[in-house]
Amino acid sequence: MIKRRQFIAGLGSAAAWPLMARAQQRAAPIVGFLHGGSLADVAQEFLAAFHRGLGEMGYVAGRNVAIEYRWAQGQYDRLPTLAADLVRSQVAVIAVLDSTAASLAAQAATQMIPIVFFMGSDPVEIGLVRSFNRPGGNITGAADFAVEVAAKRLELMHKLLPSAGLFAVLVNPTNPVYTAAHVNALEAASRVLGVRLLILNATSQGDVEAAFARLVGEKAGALIITGDTFFTTHQRQIAALAASYAVPTIEQTREFAAAGGLMSYMTDYADAYHLVGTLVGRILNGEKPADLPVQQATKLELVINLKTAKALGLTIPETLLATADEVIQ
Repeated sequence: MIKRRQFIAGLGSAAAWPLMARAQQRAAPIVGFLHGGSLADVAQEFLAAFHRGLGEMGYVAGRNVAIEYRWAQGQYDRLPTLAADLVRSQVAVIAVLDSTAASLAAQAATQMIPIVFFMGSDPVEIGLVRSFNRPGGNITGAADFAVEVAAKRLELMHKLLPSAGLFAVLVNPTNPVYTAAHVNALEAASRVLGVRLLILNATSQGDVEAAFARLVGEKAGALIITGDTFFTTHQRQIAALAASYAVPTIEQTREFAAAGGLMSYMTDYADAYHLVGTLVGRILNGEKPADLPVQQATKLELVINLKTAKALGLTIPETLLATADEVIQ
């Protein structure tokens, strides 16, 4: 853990030095970093991308900017307290990564400190910003296509299992705004595909195991996991359960497929974290969040674990393999 923190603190780029000269003339600002998950479950490459974005704007952690990290460990009820703690720490900007619930908690905690988010919900629809082009207020950030991608995950599983009439969906009811948007999108997609959905709630690891037992009992063809931070935090355990119950499963992160899950399909998180880092740096350099349009993370990544497919007795169609960004042998 100590080495990991040292790695995070030391990230930066020599290319940032020309920009740093001006920034070093003033006191080092503090950036608050709020995340719904845990440090152990966030890939180093994502954090490196965030720091690279900061570095491109002239800021290197430990030299001319400090980072205060707050991790909710998948416990969303902790987010208001963590956000309030960052406000009390008088941070210059709050970066909220990979969580709709954390973004809403930060918004409730302050209307003065700039906030930069990355999340899967529509920021206009949930009231974070007025519009993508002119966000207004103290909030801007980067949004991905999480809702649309959730429907695409169902489509991918349907292509793999065209004879399946029932697909299970794992959701976290303690993240209601995010969950409702995803369920609505999946239900609309299911009607187009002519399949049924089995919605399974889970807020604990025990709930997740019970969900697997139920979907197997109801003969669901596969499991689609919504991109909730709670599930990302427990993705290794979920991948192990998917193997134990022999359930084809798709989730949002490459790490899930690498841990033994069948497939993952989602925004390129490194790209999104980089976007947030650059936006935070621009705000530290004097730009206002109200004037910075919300950016959209447009890079998508499909990862297929061929070894898992073979263990499940599945043959991945060549057309699907051809579209994959990575195939794990």
